[in-house]
Amino acid sequence: MMYPDVRLRRLRQSEKMRNLVAETRLHPDEFILPIFFDENLSSVKTTDSMPGVKTFPLSGYDKIASDIQESGVSTALVFGVPKYKDAVGSGAYAKDGVVQKAIEGLKENSDMLVIADLCLCEYTDHGHCGVLSDCGCVKNDETIELYGRTAVSQADAGADIIAPSGMMDGQIAAIRQALDDAGHKRVPIMAYSAKFYSAYYGPFRDVANSAPGKGNRAGYQMPCGNRKEAMREIEFDIAEGADMIMVKPAGPYLDIIRDAANTFDLPLAAYQVSGEYAMIKAAAQNGWIDEERIMMESLLGIKRAGADMIITYFAEEAARML
Repeated sequence: MMYPDVRLRRLRQSEKMRNLVAETRLHPDEFILPIFFDENLSSVKTTDSMPGVKTFPLSGYDKIASDIQESGVSTALVFGVPKYKDAVGSGAYAKDGVVQKAIEGLKENSDMLVIADLCLCEYTDHGHCGVLSDCGCVKNDETIELYGRTAVSQADAGADIIAPSGMMDGQIAAIRQALDDAGHKRVPIMAYSAKFYSAYYGPFRDVANSAPGKGNRAGYQMPCGNRKEAMREIEFDIAEGADMIMVKPAGPYLDIIRDAANTFDLPLAAYQVSGEYAMIKAAAQNGWIDEERIMMESLLGIKRAGADMIITYFAEEAARML
């Protein structure tokens, strides 16, 4: 059948009709809000490159959690900025580390689902995601041993999910073994499986104070043009015991999200990262775009590509709109 018998506009003529036949929908349960805690702070701080994103001191957990949950969001991804840094990132796996304290505070004051980001970059004095060799390269196997220690300390603090983001080979297997040996067999791992070496992370590094002092992370994060390699990374993480997988960033890598959704049957997360957020905010502040519409369209595009859950700094705003 052809025009005029088939008229696709029949199903677009009213908002109720469009909602009835919508193929892709967003829901607050699918949003994960990244939140930052800094043990150097005594009050809430904001960062110019991330408008509206707060960094919290290690206090006031009940208010923080209640504000997030009031929006409709029930899951948070926790990052920390320590008071002291060293060559081996010991603050990442310290029992009284900033993330460990934040997790304990949130779990004691709410029923939120708390995901612990696991990496060493915020805790090392050189800003890389692991232990460095004399040549300045990250030592893979020595680093994943520290990742295992970090995972156990985060699970001991009450983390519901561990999310390793360092892109070391074998990190999922090492973390799974460490968690199991410590009695945390029920704690799942959300693997940052396809994390690309991206320029979109810049504003995050302003907030988390985690930029490398020398060099870059191209030696362990993925090249931006590699689709097949992304599938291999995900496949290996699943074989090593990942319970959920992730693509990061989201917007520039919708094809990777679609490939992953079509290839694997694990829950799939996509991280709408700081650069994606900051660009929308900056354009909106200049009056160049409609912020609310762009925000929702960007999230809908990520969901349509195949993501089951979206990590986004827009989580609270989008959830309130929904």
